[in-house]
Amino acid sequence: MSTAFLTHPACAAHDMGPGHPESPARLAAIRDALLARGLLDFLQHHEAPRATRAQLERVHGAGHVDYIFATAPSSGVEFIDGDTIMTPDTLEAALRAAGALVRATDLVLSGQARNAFCSVRPPGHHAERNTAMGFCFFNNVAVGAAHALAGGVARVAVLDFDVHHGNGTEDIFSGDERVLVCSSFQHPFYPYRARDTVPGRRVNTPLAAGTGSAGFRAAIERDWLPALDAFRPGMIFVSAGFDAHRDDPLGGLRLDDADYEWLTRQITAAAARYCEGRVVSALEGGYDLHALGRAVAAHVRVLLDA
Repeated sequence: MSTAFLTHPACAAHDMGPGHPESPARLAAIRDALLARGLLDFLQHHEAPRATRAQLERVHGAGHVDYIFATAPSSGVEFIDGDTIMTPDTLEAALRAAGALVRATDLVLSGQARNAFCSVRPPGHHAERNTAMGFCFFNNVAVGAAHALAGGVARVAVLDFDVHHGNGTEDIFSGDERVLVCSSFQHPFYPYRARDTVPGRRVNTPLAAGTGSAGFRAAIERDWLPALDAFRPGMIFVSAGFDAHRDDPLGGLRLDDADYEWLTRQITAAAARYCEGRVVSALEGGYDLHALGRAVAAHVRVLLDA
């Protein structure tokens, strides 16, 4: 077994315009960094399928799915909000991004891969059950987690280390005792929707702007690791946002490449203890291309070593 790497050319076709931070160049930067570090050839490469309506509707209302399909333009652009834009290529990219999580889940549960990383966009963790926002249309990781639950996994954990709170994932699973959602994020900061921690269900770890390695690691050890020990998930999903990096232009946290390596080791160690190493990770944020490539390479290297 090895680490599965899932992507699709459609994910690079979605382009919200010049100067938009969530750009197709992000995926190229990741591939280049993995290639430069000699990691790309050690990955299992899989093309992401489209998510089906049934898979999407496990986590989104039918009206939301209808809205995204109906809003997708055949030409020009449609604004979901001020910075979330649909183009003629967006719907296909969003379906492939969500579908990557379904396929990755199947690969890991069947034992064809030890773990998986989905290099996809648009990201997903801001997409709520009935709302698209924050560059996100469908909640990719939630689609994967719901697929695992439908496939017989009793409990799943979703770990989100993006600089922005994973409000969409929290919204979707807020009433589901089978899902533990842990999110670390800069606070106060977009999208300003974090709720209180609920033991065994929801762990929110707000971090002040300027927090660096020591503060971040201490918070993860204080909040996430005991929660995982108590919950004992049957599978772990990761919303892997790399915009808490010190070089990222959109955030104010001060993490570095080594912090992503350290955190991934904590995640894979927990997965080894509780769920036979089963981890599925998906790209969320990360907008400085050089920092993004390095941090994803550090993350993937640990997945390969698990």
